[in-house]
Amino acid sequence: MPAAPASNTPESTAISAATTPAHRKTRGAAWALALTIALVPALGVPGEWVLQDTLKSALLAMGVVCALALLLIRALQAPREESTEWYFHGLLAFPAVLCLYALGSMAWSHSYLAGAEAARWCMLGALLWTCLQVLRGGHAKLLVWGIHAGAIGAAAWGAAQFWGDLSWFPQVAAPASVFVNRNFFAEYLVCTLPFSAYALTQLRSPKGRTLMALSLAGNLAALLMTGTRSALIAAAIMVPVTLVVLWLYRRAADSPSWSRRDVALTSSILLLGLAGLALIPSNSPTIVAQGYGLTPLERSVYRAGSVAKPEEYTEGSFSIRALMWRASIRMLIDQPWTGVGAGAWEVHIPRYQGANNSVETDFYAHNEPLQLLAEYGLPVGGGLLAGLLGYLLFSAQTRWQRLAHARPSAAEALCAIALCSLLGLLLVSNAGFPWRLASTGALFMVGLAVLAHADPRPYLASAATLRAGLVATSLAGLVSLVVSGLAFRAEFAIIRSIQTLNLILKNPTMPPAEWQRLQTKAWDWLKKGVEIHPHYRKLTAQAGDGFAATGNLQAALWAQNSIAVSRPYIPDVRANQILLNVALDRNGPAAEAFAALAALQPDTPRTRALDILLMRRAGQTAEAAHKLRTYFAGGVLQYDLIQMAIAIGLETRDEALTTQAYQLWVRHWPQDRQAQATSLNAAPAAWREDMSKLNETARP
Repeated sequence: MPAAPASNTPESTAISAATTPAHRKTRGAAWALALTIALVPALGVPGEWVLQDTLKSALLAMGVVCALALLLIRALQAPREESTEWYFHGLLAFPAVLCLYALGSMAWSHSYLAGAEAARWCMLGALLWTCLQVLRGGHAKLLVWGIHAGAIGAAAWGAAQFWGDLSWFPQVAAPASVFVNRNFFAEYLVCTLPFSAYALTQLRSPKGRTLMALSLAGNLAALLMTGTRSALIAAAIMVPVTLVVLWLYRRAADSPSWSRRDVALTSSILLLGLAGLALIPSNSPTIVAQGYGLTPLERSVYRAGSVAKPEEYTEGSFSIRALMWRASIRMLIDQPWTGVGAGAWEVHIPRYQGANNSVETDFYAHNEPLQLLAEYGLPVGGGLLAGLLGYLLFSAQTRWQRLAHARPSAAEALCAIALCSLLGLLLVSNAGFPWRLASTGALFMVGLAVLAHADPRPYLASAATLRAGLVATSLAGLVSLVVSGLAFRAEFAIIRSIQTLNLILKNPTMPPAEWQRLQTKAWDWLKKGVEIHPHYRKLTAQAGDGFAATGNLQAALWAQNSIAVSRPYIPDVRANQILLNVALDRNGPAAEAFAALAALQPDTPRTRALDILLMRRAGQTAEAAHKLRTYFAGGVLQYDLIQMAIAIGLETRDEALTTQAYQLWVRHWPQDRQAQATSLNAAPAAWREDMSKLNETARP
């Protein structure tokens, strides 16, 4: 074994660092971070009381604040003769600049969403800085085991859902563990695999290696259960790369030696365990109904093979993602220098999806680099992405070059493993949004901290600096608790409103008094939630749809108006405002909503039909009839326009318009024979003979 390196070099803070003052000062913070990293992916909310990632984000924020506070308190308690060194690195500029730009974009973009983005990057930057201090204290192994513990917990929930049909947690796409969507679960799990494999190689006990190999096999099987294609592709690339890295760093400092027998035995246990688990069929009705196969292996092969199917690119999820990516590119071309503002992608995306799309395809671009560019612009977003990718390539090259000249340290080995994890994260980031989710966002920062650990910049902190930091941390903790509490309260209230409305829809024959009581309760819950969080687009829309379905049009209109204030570019919302106002005899607001719709989609079938509807409601039947004739003369033939023309013609006794519309109806929609006969009977007797002849001659 070579002699230990000097105390001022990064290698001296390797994973097995002795109990130095720095080690003691950072011990509490290390345990807080390790516990947070383990609990965030493994905990969820049974039932639909709040969104899963809201809980995870709150846990992550509180864990980071606790770790920061412990660092500062221990630094203040240190003897005066011991100087306190904080470590910094250029990578800290990545979250810091994004946070500052988000704060600035509050002045000209969507202030609430920009503020939320600033808070998110501030929290992730604090996590990166705290991890850097903890790693310099020699606690890397503790963080690695925290990552693996979180992966085991999440995988256990996923396995219980796949094999045991566990239904405690809401599932958009099962098995999703405690992540709601199996894609989120898979993206997290694939990024943990390099750290788990590294933890396996650090064990000395044969029994420990056996248990660890089986747990890693369970995590891999859980990944196969999801069938998430981006994660499976990432794993197919990462696993060979990780194996090569582990082999190259097998003689790193402090790494236990493995004999050929140890390698063969542990590898056999891992492969046999994975093969056994991958062939166990599911008896969950949910999994069976998906039709992707019954075993983890079948599902992964089926889903991976679907990439080669042509319909995947015309009708499948890839076509939907491609639509969002093209819209994001148009958004970037439109505002290349400033972007649309931090967090504002979901506000502006309806403007760039094309005239035929009336609602947002999704709330995220499902491509993190592309969304970052669209929101932050080329100078900020593009510059930061280029800097990050350049540093990752430089770090990988540095690791490779050092292997040829000296025995690598444990810290360098962990750097190489972190690069493998970040490789997986970057791969899945091109088809999802893992940076915005608490568990994968935390792994992102931990990976960057491991790289920064190899070359930090020390800063000597004074007592005044420590006290100021403690005050700032206390304030940040208080703000985190308040914001988390408000988020929980808002989600709880709006979801309670949705659940109450679902009770009405499930029992349409309930007594009127009970119906009124539940309506009042749902209305009170919705108002309470929107007062706390007026920008909850997705949940508020669900409540509004529920009110419309139960006949409470006033409440449905209130919900749509609330959404329109926050998301002014969604055609569906404007159309809903028009129809609800018309149903409530509010012609003025209906006209205002139509003006907003016409500005978004001036020449779509729905806009034309609503225009005629409003003209008719306003008593402008002559103008409406003239516009309908103009449409028909120009070859604009829409079913709704023809029906309106027949109705207006019958109402105004306009035989020419009625006959023309009826002829077009018979010619282009011959399948409507019964409806056409009913309409013919409603016509004046003097018209029927001529219209009957049209009925016979106009049919194709």
